[in-house]
Amino acid sequence: MRPLSIVALQTAPVFGDPDATLARLAERVPRIRAMAPEARLLLLPELHLSSPPPPLEEKDGYAARVAVDVPGPLTDALGTIARESGFWLVPGSVFERGEGGRIHNTCLVLSPDGQLVARYRKVFPWEPYETCSPGDAFVTFDVPELGTVGLAICYDGSFPETCRQLAWMGAEVVLQPNLTTTSDRDAEIVMARANAIFNQLYVVSLNAASPAGLGRSVIVDPEGIVRQQAGDSEELITDVLDLDAVTRVRRFGTAGVSRLWDQFERRRPALQLPVYGGSPSDD
Repeated sequence: MRPLSIVALQTAPVFGDPDATLARLAERVPRIRAMAPEARLLLLPELHLSSPPPPLEEKDGYAARVAVDVPGPLTDALGTIARESGFWLVPGSVFERGEGGRIHNTCLVLSPDGQLVARYRKVFPWEPYETCSPGDAFVTFDVPELGTVGLAICYDGSFPETCRQLAWMGAEVVLQPNLTTTSDRDAEIVMARANAIFNQLYVVSLNAASPAGLGRSVIVDPEGIVRQQAGDSEELITDVLDLDAVTRVRRFGTAGVSRLWDQFERRRPALQLPVYGGSPSDD
């Protein structure tokens, strides 16, 4: 087995107060470590540390006011939390101050030695409501001796190209922090399962808890089976993802019959996809 033990904290921020939210996270991580001593990775919801107010109370300009530099003081503080706890820390996303005054919705990854090892800028913001500038590249990171993990943020999961590209880059797990307050959470769960099935990988779709979001986070396995599903309140979701299950499902097929990834790999050299400007890349 290649076991990746994870903890996903379905929670809400201190509305409008990033400093208080960070302080509360720092206090809680040692307690999370005590409850899950074997866990290797801790995941938080989208924009958790930026602490946006409830959607009907958020004022224009909030993102710009709380945006941070990456790297910077916030990533230094998160590096300390990661180093002291021994977690791979994926603290959701933050409003990042980018080039030319642009604001990005950016997912961060800190290694257990406190280093910032990955930064992913959301490629598909929830337009027209989300005004952050889109990123232009998908991102994975490696957990040594285990496997490759891909990053997506909320609305990214509505585009099948996201998980397909991450899988193409070697991802066996996609971490997808969310901040969903709208009635399409049912659809997001369907898409999480579909993305897992299409690409034969794990999808961890972590939403914010009430009153920040609708909760109902899910962990889906490479055959599209929901392993864990939360309610709407704060919840500590734990699981052990056997990454060898990805190898098994891709070799023998979903339910032992449908070898989607293998068939696409064999068909790819001769396949033309004009919508993508030609045939799939050999990279």
